[in-house]
Amino acid sequence: MTDKPNLSFWKLWNLSFGFFGVQIAYALQSSQVSRIFSTIGADPHDLSYFWILPPLMGLIVQPLVGSASDRTWNRLGRRLPYLVVGALVAIVVMCFLPNSGSLGLGVSQAIIFGLVMLMFLDTSINMAMQPFKMLVGDFVNERQKGLAYSIQSFLCNAGSVVGYIAPIVLAMFLSNTAPSGEVPPTVTWSFYLGAAILLLCVLYTFAKVKEMPPHEYAVYHGIKEDAAEDGKKEKVNMIALLVKAPKVFWTVGIVQFFCWSAFLYMWTYSTDAIASHAFDAPSIEEVTGVTVNGKAYNDKYLFNGSTMLIAEGRRSMAGIEVDGEFLAVKTVVVAGDTLINEGSPVYTNGLAKVSPDGGTIAGAGSVIKVDGKEINVGSSAVTVSALSQIKPGDKLILAHIAKDLNGTGEYVLEQTTDLPEISADDDIALNYKTVLNAASKEYQDAGDWNGVLLAIQAIAAVIWAVVLSQFRSRKWGYSLSLLIGAVGFASVYFIHSPALLSVSYALMGCAWAAILAMPFTILTNALSGNHIGTYLGLFNCTICIPQIIAALCGGLLLSCFPVGENGAPQTVFMLVVSGVLLAIGALFVWNIRETFGSSKA
Repeated sequence: MTDKPNLSFWKLWNLSFGFFGVQIAYALQSSQVSRIFSTIGADPHDLSYFWILPPLMGLIVQPLVGSASDRTWNRLGRRLPYLVVGALVAIVVMCFLPNSGSLGLGVSQAIIFGLVMLMFLDTSINMAMQPFKMLVGDFVNERQKGLAYSIQSFLCNAGSVVGYIAPIVLAMFLSNTAPSGEVPPTVTWSFYLGAAILLLCVLYTFAKVKEMPPHEYAVYHGIKEDAAEDGKKEKVNMIALLVKAPKVFWTVGIVQFFCWSAFLYMWTYSTDAIASHAFDAPSIEEVTGVTVNGKAYNDKYLFNGSTMLIAEGRRSMAGIEVDGEFLAVKTVVVAGDTLINEGSPVYTNGLAKVSPDGGTIAGAGSVIKVDGKEINVGSSAVTVSALSQIKPGDKLILAHIAKDLNGTGEYVLEQTTDLPEISADDDIALNYKTVLNAASKEYQDAGDWNGVLLAIQAIAAVIWAVVLSQFRSRKWGYSLSLLIGAVGFASVYFIHSPALLSVSYALMGCAWAAILAMPFTILTNALSGNHIGTYLGLFNCTICIPQIIAALCGGLLLSCFPVGENGAPQTVFMLVVSGVLLAIGALFVWNIRETFGSSKA
């Protein structure tokens, strides 16, 4: 096997430059997806379940891309074909995902659409990201590998900074609020900007990087030339490769389990935690269904015949009460030309649309317009819930999906459940859940600030990576970095100042720097042969599996903690859990024993 020649700094730079654009997309996904789903109307207890899809797709895609690229050669190269396919899909999906709540879909349908887009986004990001890790293994010798991964880490974190701060920078030019259920323009245009930069990075990579032809690859990697030229003849048995994997594959994998579980919880819950803990975002009570004679019935919609009573957590309006007299009306216009339609959310304190005065829409002496006619209000006018109009003999219907026929107010119901006929003696009560008001300015400001904090984390990671390279013992540097990150996560619980949270996130950045650099350096030093791509793809499972397990456990863990004073879940406890996980990971670092080129695979 011939030793690979040293490469100039700019050649090393070009090998990883595309990572900058890919990481912008990944940063937007990490920092904004939970915000997008919360804005659409997702329950905080369900947020971690949405994050199952990204690592699940990575678990499938990364090993396949790694194995396939080891056996690929065409005029585009060995690794680059997978980059271009992944990047192009990511660019298209980035234009759709932030618009999930703006396509005229119901909350359930919007969430499902968003989940499908998230699945495609993470799959494409994984496909585009993997080739850059492999290119370093293909081109760079052992002497320069540390520098190459340092450049890749720098570009990775630089891309993260751009993705994280994009929403708050765009807030200087665009609105940071939107109608209920829709994502603000700051977030939408951040995704558009990220897609444009990703496209430019892909074009740059193709212009600057020329992959080795098969015979040259074979010379530098000590493999048979015919295997390099026609990998299709060789069937890769991943199970056999795992059996032959060096021991560090597994010992580093254990550390990976705790590290990636910790950061999964940060990406899932940090926006809600900051909104509640540092921005005092208001909470709202959403209706989840009804309890009839002690038996709970919960679903998205509740109808009384053709009259909608509950829609996606909102009580519908039957009419208004003016000076004690009930009026069944279609439309009401109150001061400030605010229009309230029949079937609109009831204006009641603690429900979907919160009114500070507890449901009053017009006070004494006001003039309102009811179905086009002006009415003078004597004492007060309040909205009346359609639920209050239930009478004995009514039959209620739960539905998971309700489709409005062309805006006519006539609904087609799907996945329905009939409730027993209502009698005069029935005891009917509403079922509630309390969540943060994702449509509030405080929540959206917290979402932007979360991006800034994650950018601070990325900058700290760049700085700490330089310090980390000075440690003589990788295990000391690795373990210490994770412990510092653990302190950062735990400290969030004690800090209520948005500015001071930057210190916590800077400490988290130390752990992030180690997680990005140490595992791949330790593993690639232990590998040799013609299955580097496959091994790196398989090693990605040590990133994906922890996230899947953590996502499955997230809602259960969150339910174990007490709610806050505002009644909403205290998601800040999940960041404390992250700190505990990192501390455990720091202990398992000492179980790693490095080897060099020991694998014959």
